[in-house]
Amino acid sequence: MADQSPYPGMPRWVKISGVVAAMLVLLAAIVIAFDIGGPHGPGRHMSPASETPSANDRP
Repeated sequence: MADQSPYPGMPRWVKISGVVAAMLVLLAAIVIAFDIGGPHGPGRHMSPASETPSANDRP
């Protein structure tokens, strides 16, 4: 009984959750570093024909 620690080790689900979270953070860092996602913003979902001209484009 002297070999047993009074505190048990981390549960398996905690270790797996930590590994999954670390992998997601690494994946997000790779996507940001290599600009894989492309341009972002509200204009990404609009067609070019629906864009409104800016204030400087007035005749």
